[in-house]
Amino acid sequence: MNKQLLQAGCALALAAACGAAQAQVAGTISVRAGFTHIAPQTKSGDLSEPSFPGTKVDVGSATALTGGINYMLTDHWALDLPIGLPFKHSFYGDGAIDGVGKLGQTKVVPATLFLQYRFAEANAKFRPYLGLGLTYSKFFKNRSTAALSAVTGGTPANPTTASIDNKWGVTPQVGFVWNFSDRWFLDAAYFKSFIKTTAHLSSGQSIDMRLNPDVIAIGIGYRF
Repeated sequence: MNKQLLQAGCALALAAACGAAQAQVAGTISVRAGFTHIAPQTKSGDLSEPSFPGTKVDVGSATALTGGINYMLTDHWALDLPIGLPFKHSFYGDGAIDGVGKLGQTKVVPATLFLQYRFAEANAKFRPYLGLGLTYSKFFKNRSTAALSAVTGGTPANPTTASIDNKWGVTPQVGFVWNFSDRWFLDAAYFKSFIKTTAHLSSGQSIDMRLNPDVIAIGIGYRF
């Protein structure tokens, strides 16, 4: 009888240990892979003189393969680091130059570190969360088009080029984790980055842009 009780106790202890390892408890590390879509909600200033009054720009959306690493500080608090390929955004004429087409493109890596609070119990199948992140947006590989040169007085021999300031921004986030097996899960989130930057042209002109993109990220993850 004592032997049976000991075996039953060991089995329960092992089951409890396995359950803890598979739940989102303190010390748990998880990774995920999926897609992220960034849709800038552009509010452009006017291109500095010399230019037509009301010369503005708009910024197109972009989607890229992304993922992330998550570490549970406690059963409810977590640090989350999204990672992925750079996003490629195109710039278009707007305002007084609406209709001139594509002015250029840039690649951007929006590096963000989130602090998240996850609701419900650690072993719950569905856990909504709120997050707040600090984002550093690095712009690189800027390309310009003949349309930009035409608008700003560039020539084929001396085309107008552009550079964009790297900037910090604040990024609130809302999302959820759905655990569809012991270790595999779906992570989906919406977040909004508040970022303002300035583009500088080789012509000596500049233009301020408030990007403030809406971001949707979806990934399939594995919990260690």
